[in-house]
Amino acid sequence: MSSQPATAALVRLRSSDKDMVLEPVSTDVENAAHRQEPDQEISAPAQVPLPAYLQQVYWWAYLHPAAVRVFERQWLVNLILWGNFAQLRDVALDEMGATIDGNILQVACVYGDFTERLAQRLKPTARLDVVDVAPVQLENLKAKLDGGASRIALHHQDSSNLHFADASYDCVVLFFLLHEQPEEVRAQTVAQALRVVKPGGKVIFVDYHRPQLSNPFRYVMVPILTTLEPFAMDLWRKEIAEWIPEERARTATVKKETFFGGLYQKVVVTL
Repeated sequence: MSSQPATAALVRLRSSDKDMVLEPVSTDVENAAHRQEPDQEISAPAQVPLPAYLQQVYWWAYLHPAAVRVFERQWLVNLILWGNFAQLRDVALDEMGATIDGNILQVACVYGDFTERLAQRLKPTARLDVVDVAPVQLENLKAKLDGGASRIALHHQDSSNLHFADASYDCVVLFFLLHEQPEEVRAQTVAQALRVVKPGGKVIFVDYHRPQLSNPFRYVMVPILTTLEPFAMDLWRKEIAEWIPEERARTATVKKETFFGGLYQKVVVTL
């Protein structure tokens, strides 16, 4: 996957200005989780190539200029998840707590109000970092936050090659990301998420799951996923726990819960 430098030029968003002004700041990306700055920041590494699979398979959903205009609609995101977006969002957030403290990492931007709801739960001492490999997605999230979240930093990084220090975060959350990645990239993403979480911390995955035989959506989803989400069927064939590196699996605790007749799952890995 992409290779990224350990340093990046950070951009500070002055949200008090009528027209948002970007101010360059020099800093170390690896220490981003430990900064406490008064203004929202966006890290911009010199070069983070878009993965080939993302360009070939998901250009229409995440990369095309019209993609954000089409999919950034709360009702549409809810429809895509058969009316389950709010429940799945909330089970992920509830796993972090009614109020959230510490350093939190969200791996990949999310259409809908996931990040905004997460931000509402942050304690004054908490910090949220969000990474995404697609600049258009980071720009979209920045617009949704509208400079109003002072403890959120956005980072242009590849989930399979995070440039944060080991054990930097109290909690890492991946909301419907794994099903969009080829298996080898997925394994790297899981390994990176576990690497940057602190001992005793959690990594929370919410994603697709093999439905029960009695669930009629099992038969509806097969042609949808095989056509539009070709990597998603991996999550029907394997457990997320199977992508945990062996050295982590020996000491990790894994808890799984399924929803909507087994079509969706929440997996929590505690180190």
